[in-house]
Amino acid sequence: MPETAETPEQAHAHRSPADPAATGAEFWDARYRESERIWSGNANTVLVREIDGVAPGRALDLGSGEGGDAVWLARRGWRVTATDISGVALERGAAHAAEAGVGDRIEWQRHDLAESFPAGEFDLVSASFLHSYGDFPRERILRTAAASVAPGGVLLIVGHAGWASWQENTHPEVRFPTPEQVVAELELPEGAWEVLLAEEHERAQDRPDGRPGTRTDNAVKVRRLR
Repeated sequence: MPETAETPEQAHAHRSPADPAATGAEFWDARYRESERIWSGNANTVLVREIDGVAPGRALDLGSGEGGDAVWLARRGWRVTATDISGVALERGAAHAAEAGVGDRIEWQRHDLAESFPAGEFDLVSASFLHSYGDFPRERILRTAAASVAPGGVLLIVGHAGWASWQENTHPEVRFPTPEQVVAELELPEGAWEVLLAEEHERAQDRPDGRPGTRTDNAVKVRRLR
């Protein structure tokens, strides 16, 4: 995979469909076909920091893209259900998993999460940069994600807290909630969940032309107690 491929942080949440009538699946399939690879192929850094060393179980990767997070989890013993709206992305993810020797540990499922959701309970549900254009019901999807966490399991949500330092807000319809808002919008039953992490963090991120820039993201990690 080329080192120049975009990371999820670079490409999510600032695209809009060339054809306003395109469905979400059509938009993202076309987006992936723009280049041989979009994402870096590496796992998201917050996932690595928060989950490395956790005893493996069943994991659900929401918005799995080309499979960087799913492959990282599978290499560490997790059984992964990876889902994305784009069939092109899922094909690339399956190829990545096969190359990594973990194809038998990952089940790839195509879902428009606004319409359908993978069945089952999971010890880890991960949603990294689950942003999209238009009328995207992110809050409802994340509540469904929380409901799919098994007792003792963890929900990890990573998202952008705003535009990158070099970007203008050309899409005012895109909303970037604070960590506290993410937790509140999950509507977790009192006494049934523990908040382990709710924070913003700024990090260095190069601009598309290679010059240095910054980006602020947020991370929420909650554990289901019962």
